[in-house]
Amino acid sequence: MDNQSSHDSMMGVMASEETRTTTSPHIRSSATDESRQPSTRAWTTRLLVLGIVLAAVNLRPAITSLGALLEEVRDGLGMSGSVAGLLTSVPPLCFAVFGVMAPRLARRFGPGAVVCAGMAAITAGLLIRPYLGSTAGFLAASALALMGIAVSNVLMPVIVKRWFPDRVGSMTGLYSMALALGTSTAAAATVPVTDLLGGSWQTGLAVWAGLAAVAVLPWIPFVRQRGDDREREGAPQRDGVRQRDGVRRSDAAPAEQATAHAEQPALRITRSRTAWALAVFFGLQATAAYITMGWMPQIFRDAGVPASTAGLLLAVTMVMGVPLAFVIPRVATRLPHQGPIVLVLGLCGLAGYAGLYLAPAAGAWAWALLLGISNCAFPLALTMVGMRARTGAGVAQLSAFAQSAGYLISIPGPLLVGVLYQHSGGWGLPIALMTGLMIPQMVVGALAGRDRTVEEEAGG
Repeated sequence: MDNQSSHDSMMGVMASEETRTTTSPHIRSSATDESRQPSTRAWTTRLLVLGIVLAAVNLRPAITSLGALLEEVRDGLGMSGSVAGLLTSVPPLCFAVFGVMAPRLARRFGPGAVVCAGMAAITAGLLIRPYLGSTAGFLAASALALMGIAVSNVLMPVIVKRWFPDRVGSMTGLYSMALALGTSTAAAATVPVTDLLGGSWQTGLAVWAGLAAVAVLPWIPFVRQRGDDREREGAPQRDGVRQRDGVRRSDAAPAEQATAHAEQPALRITRSRTAWALAVFFGLQATAAYITMGWMPQIFRDAGVPASTAGLLLAVTMVMGVPLAFVIPRVATRLPHQGPIVLVLGLCGLAGYAGLYLAPAAGAWAWALLLGISNCAFPLALTMVGMRARTGAGVAQLSAFAQSAGYLISIPGPLLVGVLYQHSGGWGLPIALMTGLMIPQMVVGALAGRDRTVEEEAGG
């Protein structure tokens, strides 16, 4: 160290001082800096966990709040059933188009800056979309909010893998619980909040912009992270890598880990059968989720269930993800094959669809619970993204590919439900479509759950 060399050169001149001084000022300063580093890193970690939780809470209210008021929005903007179906297909379309951009944006600006911008986009989109006065304007503002959701969707598994490499299961569970909590809260509270604020659907939708604005704040300190990374890229890694509980854990800064990953050859991700299986599984579970979020309240309302109760039923479906989203990833990371979990979730979905067809009002609460369990395929898919790649760079590529391709696959589903509903005049054909899609979801999910990595199949 330079400080230590300076101290040694002074020893010959200041020998008498050496007998009275046990520690040089330079060494005391260095020791003080070293003692501050763990505290700073601990606060940074806490802030990052808070940012992840608040971001996850805001990844679905834009969708479920609209599902709860879809009938009022259709009447207010003069939408047909087919156009409403198009509206429910906008989320997966935006996730597919904008999600693929997330890794490139993260490499250029840093993942923290991209997530911060994503939360700001959600805030702006939710605030302005109810007041533009046309279907086209509503769709455009929704796309702005969904763009922010898309990039954050893709980067959450990347951030978890980079910052918490030894806690992928528990952090994914925490993130998924927060996501389910935000989803269910928006579904349950939108109609009562709308009534409380005067009955205007515009106000009932715009109020969720306030929650998104709060989520911007924890990410602001991470906006400049990429610039700091560049300053450190030339420096050697000092802390190294250590083993704990059999898990590879790095003491180095996340920026230094990212630099090491960037030196590895890019994966030819499309050559991996596991990546394709995971993408199709992701797409089919997303299809089921967006049909549920967009249309399930309407199914119950058409069966004679009051609007407020229909919103609560959707909330029950979504809130099932709060405990299960924490449990399922932890169980999945302990199993060599995640196929059995996929099959159990799929069977619950099939039972729920059968109930919606045979007795939608009589057994409404039971069907909501079963579909809520089935929708927990989402945290399972996120967990498998983290498990099917060995490195942070591999997770980034796999996450972008699986989510972008998956959301492309999910686009037609909600739209087809709207078309079938309008032309058949009932829910028999839409429910048959939903049931038919669950079978291949179970098959490809079992294939994606096999114990292998994309690096083994698609190494460059």
